Amino acid sequence: MRKKMYFLLPFCLFFVACASVQKEVEIKNKITQSDKYKQVSTQTPLEELKTKEDELSSNKNDLEEMNKAIMEFYSEWKDVKYVYGGNSKKGIDCSAFIQRIYKEKLDIQIPRSTWTQIKVGKKIKKSELQLGDLIFFKTGVKDRHVGIYMGNGDFMHASVKGIRFTKVDKPFYKKHYWMSRRIIDN
Repeated sequence: MRKKMYFLLPFCLFFVACASVQKEVEIKNKITQSDKYKQVSTQTPLEELKTKEDELSSNKNDLEEMNKAIMEFYSEWKDVKYVYGGNSKKGIDCSAFIQRIYKEKLDIQIPRSTWTQIKVGKKIKKSELQLGDLIFFKTGVKDRHVGIYMGNGDFMHASVKGIRFTKVDKPFYKKHYWMSRRIIDN
């Protein structure tokens, strides 16, 4: 009987050792697979800071270009009267005005009506408004109004008084604020 045990013992140890090695290989594979999704920066902290500064500078330039383009559009349209359903320099409404800014100055096609523009981009909080964001108001039971945020609490829109800059916190607009949407990520 002892001879049989001595004979079986090496086989048992062999199988236990093989199972242990197999388990170790599985664990190493899992670690390697999870690590392949981690990106380790090869930049020094100073180089990382320079990269972030370059990105900020680029974003600043993009915002300046966008502001310039929108202000050019304003200069071209500032004397145009408001006409419900209008889409020309003879008269324009708020959603056509916004659609034209996006198409002609930012090369982005958005829908024509306020009701369809509210579905474009992503919804953002009023406190997150940035240059170029759309800002919507409920001005009546079914009436909606849209403008483009210009920064510093101002938005530009085609109002019944014509093309205007207005403060978002002006009592009428503050009371009727509905939502804001971001079309362009800055």
